Amino acid sequence: MSEAQVSADDVAAVQQCERAYNRIRDELGKVIVGQNDVVEQVLTAIFARGHALLEGVPGLAKTLLISSLAKALHLTFKRIQFTPDLMPSDVTGTEIIQENLETRAREYKFLPGPLFANLILADEINRTPPKTQAAMLEAMQERQVSAGGKVHTLPAPFFVLATQNPLEQEGTYPLPEAQLDRFLLYVKVNYPSGAEEWEVARRVTSGEMGEITPVMTTEEILQVQKLVMRVPVSDQVLGYAWALVRASRPGQPESPDFVNKWVNWGAGPRGVLTLVTCAKARAVLYGRYHATVGDVQAVVKPALRHRLAGNYAAQAANVTNEKLIDMLLEAVPADRKYEKPAA
Repeated sequence: MSEAQVSADDVAAVQQCERAYNRIRDELGKVIVGQNDVVEQVLTAIFARGHALLEGVPGLAKTLLISSLAKALHLTFKRIQFTPDLMPSDVTGTEIIQENLETRAREYKFLPGPLFANLILADEINRTPPKTQAAMLEAMQERQVSAGGKVHTLPAPFFVLATQNPLEQEGTYPLPEAQLDRFLLYVKVNYPSGAEEWEVARRVTSGEMGEITPVMTTEEILQVQKLVMRVPVSDQVLGYAWALVRASRPGQPESPDFVNKWVNWGAGPRGVLTLVTCAKARAVLYGRYHATVGDVQAVVKPALRHRLAGNYAAQAANVTNEKLIDMLLEAVPADRKYEKPAA
């Protein structure tokens, strides 16, 4: 779609979003060195109205990145440190008995937990038992908390950015597939480059950490989310995302041989929705009015790496989900003409 076919308001909104994205990166650059892909993927999830799971070894500034992002987006922020003894009510809140000062009658009152904020850092989410992990599901999916027979709406916008440590798996509770699927993107945080690590050491040891200035308001974030929904997607882009997901499932007519050999199950329909929505959000970040095949390819790994399950043969052959996605990208041609299949 050309600029002439887009409303003037949407043109201005997309351009404003691109400027805001560049300013956010500049603000985060005051305290975070590098990690540009991580910043892009996290903001893509936020503007696509989804949650993200960040995985990386300790000391890669995952917590600092998320708290700094909350400041740049002017969001209320709460950090929940997940531990084996954390109870669901410690996260969602609990009902307490309180005396009414006027009637002197005792009545129940809901005391909101730390979940009632715009941006939640669920730190080391895999260190808490499944019962507490499950307490997050309703909040992440429905944006609400049920307690004492009443429904309490969470503030808008609402995002969960969870972290987990790939090391020290003893004593952890791996997230079940159903909960992993609730995360729009699964972001890998890697080691910095040599030059970036040098700059980190120089800044931290010399005290040259800057102050984050807010760039956007909550209302502007909500408007960007609505804008993302209006971004057009051609049948070619939709078809490419659809073909990638269909090819990831073993035992299907579209399945390549390596999928039938190494995959237990592939991505579900939520995988297609994620690829398309995140491609649209990424297009807006870069000031474009439509999503492209390149946008789909840019988000395919964080979108699908937690939605594939390799089998024992894949593990024995050291074929990781990352390799499977690379092979999918090679097997599914981006330049093929895609059309809606017959019913």
